[in-house]
Amino acid sequence: MADGDGTRLQLYVARSGAASRRAAEGLIAEGRVAVNGLTVTERGTRVLPGDSVLLDGKPLEPERRLAYVALNKPPGFICTSSDPRGRPLALDLLPKTGERLYGVGRLDFMSCGLILFTNDGNFAASLGHPSSGVEKEYTVEATGHVSDEFIYAFGEGVEIDGEYYRAKSVRRTGSRVVRVVLIEGRNREIRRVFSHFRLHPLRLRRIRIGPVLLGTLAEGESRPLSPAEVEALVEGRNRMPGDSGAAPKAPPVSGGTRPSARASREAKPKKELTW
Repeated sequence: MADGDGTRLQLYVARSGAASRRAAEGLIAEGRVAVNGLTVTERGTRVLPGDSVLLDGKPLEPERRLAYVALNKPPGFICTSSDPRGRPLALDLLPKTGERLYGVGRLDFMSCGLILFTNDGNFAASLGHPSSGVEKEYTVEATGHVSDEFIYAFGEGVEIDGEYYRAKSVRRTGSRVVRVVLIEGRNREIRRVFSHFRLHPLRLRRIRIGPVLLGTLAEGESRPLSPAEVEALVEGRNRMPGDSGAAPKAPPVSGGTRPSARASREAKPKKELTW
């Protein structure tokens, strides 16, 4: 078969909705994919029209309809497609539409907020790569006062157990509350940096992925991305046309009465520091 013929196997697996392109490469290397009855472990293999492709013995066919969904994940849900410990899956919160979706990136079990799901392997691989430049913005409420030292260190870069962590920006919005913008977003990065400074996130919520805002989407609810949002993510843009660039507003606090002037003064956060 000529090199230019057919579709690369990892791309075919990704387009089937079984995994992202990067994860598909792992499935192939593990010997879980067969083409025309033969197990294939080389990524360069190409699939021709009419070829039979099996994953763990089950047929794969490319998805005809691509889906892109935003979910407001509550705490206590895991973002993988299965869990041997039987914990609740964020995937089960999505409407059943027939497409096989998987999460783009990750959000810790006890973290909450915005996460994207798709069956488009190219989209997932592109968005998950640091070179995409797509920002992820979080609000974090800590157990104690967030010091200037923390703001400066996370903004400049800090080494923890041989790993280097650096936020694109860190902005304190209250004595115990910060907004953090990451590009690469390593596993449990925010929690590790907080722990390094003897802090613990009481609530960690992702409020933005590139131009896609969490907005007023309720916990456990989802919505499809607009074509404009998908296009902006693919192009690595972090704002939609016409956006002012201002930070997303926090959801309004419901109930209660207007605080007194004295209470307002006492609740006023210390001077904001941005890095």
